[in-house]
Amino acid sequence: MISDLKRMIEQVSREKGIDPYILVKALEEAVKAAARKKHGPDYELEVTYNEELGEIEVFEFKEVVTEVTSPALQIDLKKAREIDPECELGDDLGVKMDTEAFGRIAAQSAKQVIMQRLKEAERDIVYDDFKDRRGEIINGIVQRFDRGNIVVNLGRTEAELPLKEQISKETYRQGDRIRAYILDVRQFSRGPQIILSRTHPNFLAALFENEVPEISEGIVQIVQVAREPGSRAKIAVASRDSDVDPVGACVGMKGSRVQAVVQELRGEKIDIVTWNPDPAKFICNALAPAEIVRVIVDETGHSMEVVVPDDQLSLAIGKKGQNVRLASRLTGWAIEVTSETNYNAALKQGYQSLIAIEGVSEKIASELYEDGFRSARDLAVASTNDLLSLPDMTEEKAAGIIEGARQGIAKPEETDREDEVLPDAPGAEEPPGA
Repeated sequence: MISDLKRMIEQVSREKGIDPYILVKALEEAVKAAARKKHGPDYELEVTYNEELGEIEVFEFKEVVTEVTSPALQIDLKKAREIDPECELGDDLGVKMDTEAFGRIAAQSAKQVIMQRLKEAERDIVYDDFKDRRGEIINGIVQRFDRGNIVVNLGRTEAELPLKEQISKETYRQGDRIRAYILDVRQFSRGPQIILSRTHPNFLAALFENEVPEISEGIVQIVQVAREPGSRAKIAVASRDSDVDPVGACVGMKGSRVQAVVQELRGEKIDIVTWNPDPAKFICNALAPAEIVRVIVDETGHSMEVVVPDDQLSLAIGKKGQNVRLASRLTGWAIEVTSETNYNAALKQGYQSLIAIEGVSEKIASELYEDGFRSARDLAVASTNDLLSLPDMTEEKAAGIIEGARQGIAKPEETDREDEVLPDAPGAEEPPGA
């Protein structure tokens, strides 16, 4: 049926990268389907590949009986002994069939089965090849466009770069080379689907890993990445070796390493900052290049108020709030940036609101301020137990102060003391920084 079958199996196996065993099984199944198409489903058939002869052998098995009632499954003893003189009643006699007798239609059916099995095998091989490559960067060629998605030719298969995973400022033409991050690999009946991305934060991390040997060697670690794709990104790095500067390693000689990444991302600005286990110090690094005067940490609300010099406010916030927004994503903390003048004014106003409470002297106001109660609003939500740690404070006195604070907040017009000269808040000009 097929000439030089062994050589054909070896050639297809080599060209398609498919295990010869899979091809042999596909051939056996195809020939069996062809035999059944020719002779019908009643025959008991066995199909095997003879590697020595390089051919597919088909045997039909019949039971040796004295009287035949089912010609497809039985043979009488006399005819059986003409084939095998040693056979006895009840034996299963295997007779080799002529595969050439299957005919053109059967051969076509066999070909269809073989092609189907080849496609299935190729799909499985592609999936097995890519399923463990999530997180890698891969090179391809733009093949075509499909409703905004880019279909990328990877050689043995195709991948898809969805519209939402594309950088909005980038444009491609058919035939352009493209680098992307393997985001996901899914297996479907029609074959594997490989999803690519150029906007994922890990794409930036993977690019740095390719450019910076210290990262691939594990000396420098990328702790966190925050991106606004195509515009700006921040990357936090740390070093396992005190002699290696993580930022310097990522920047490279004369900025060569970071520039290679910027070039791949078509000009996306990248801030490389040092990671610090202290959240306040980490946020100071993350807001670079702005200078930080002090940081006020709110552990309960997982937020920080960052105070910067007046002339650094716009730099810290960034264009349309981009710098502080990226710093917040990078650190995982909610960040509020304020100028030094506004911060000191708020401190002074808060201290004045304490003195305005009935029964609160300057001495008590200073003690409350130092204990963390920076305004009447802070006192209004406190409990009497919170104030008992203050010197000479009784439960009755604490309750009276808290009630006075609540009344003051409820009737702000009665506590309006703008025209009254009050002392500055302790440390208003130089409050302790975090």
